[in-house]
Formats: sequence, C-alpha cells, structure tokens
Amino acid sequence: MIDISSAIEAILFAAGESIPVARLSLVLGVDEKEINLRANELQEKYSREQRGMRILRLEDRLQMCSAPEFAPLITKALEQRKPPMLSQAALETLAIVAYFQPVTRAYIDQVRGVDSSYTVGMLAERGLIEVCGKLDVPGRPSVFRTTDVFLRTMGISELSQLPPLPDMTNGEGVEKLQNAIDEIQNAAVSGQMRISEVTEENGE
Repeated sequence: MIDISSAIEAILFAAGESIPVARLSLVLGVDEKEINLRANELQEKYSREQRGMRILRLEDRLQMCSAPEFAPLITKALEQRKPPMLSQAALETLAIVAYFQPVTRAYIDQVRGVDSSYTVGMLAERGLIEVCGKLDVPGRPSVFRTTDVFLRTMGISELSQLPPLPDMTNGEGVEKLQNAIDEIQNAAVSGQMRISEVTEENGE
C-alpha cells in the first residue's frame, strides 16, 4: 500500500507549482481532510528537523518550496540578483485587485484616477494577477484576480489574512485604501514581499 505522506511529498516536489488539494485527493484515493492532515504533518516534520523545504498552503492548494532562512544561500548559489520592491503604482493597483477582486481595468483606473494599463499588464506578466473571465457587457472587458504567486509573495495562505480593509461606503474610501496599501508596503519592506522586477514607468 502506498504511503500517502510520501506520495504527497513526491507529487509536490515533482510539480514545482501549487496543486489543488482536491486533485491530490482524487489521485491518491483519500478524502481532502486526510490530505490536509498529512500535509500538516510533513510541514511540522520539516520545521522540527530544520529541513531545507517547506509546504505552503495557498487557499485550497499546496506547494513545496525552499525554507525561507536559506533564501540568501539559494540566491548566491543560483547567482540571482535581489529583485526590487514594488513601485507605489504597482502597490496601489495590486491592493485594489486584492481587496475588490474580481475587478476590471476600468474599475482600477477609476479608483486610482489614472490610466493603469501598463501597471496591470506588468503585474499580470509577473504572475501576481491574472484574467479570470469577462463581464457580460458591451466590450466584454476582462476581470482580474490575484494568484497563488501573490499569496506566496505576501507570505499568507488565503486572502482573509490580508490586513483588514474598513468599510468603503462612508466616503473615506481613498484614505482607507491608502492605509491598506501602506500595510502591504510595510510587509514588503520587512522582507515578506520579493517581486521579480516590477517597476514604475510613464508615471503610472
């Protein structure tokens, strides 16, 4: 009989990306509760034994990654340069998508007060946001949501762990959104956020 924990470990290692818990459940023939239990046991084992890998939970998906304390050594060994932080324009756009998703680019433009086409395209290119459908209205505009890469970058497992955003209906929306953006930026400064090059251009 196959060892479920070893099978989960092998699949996540081979995948190199996040795998839905439901998919693992189907393939291994056990319920999702069992998958989650075994994944937690593996994570605890890795931490206890100070292993070089970890298992991340990203909403309803699991992914294997390297332990964060080894990031400097990995960067040096693979000759990777330290990526720059997000620009203010990118932070604003990312916060809007994160808190109000799914959203259209027109909605982002309305909230920010400027054309965000470049920034939206850049965030999508970096894998932080993605198109998740189209509105059934004239023009069929695309709608965007955040991705597993966003969760991993922010160091959270699900969107509910984002800094709380107060009620946006009482006329203080801009100030409240800015406070939320500041919290995300503080996470970036503390080292939780490591984004592949996302830069501000054309004043966006």
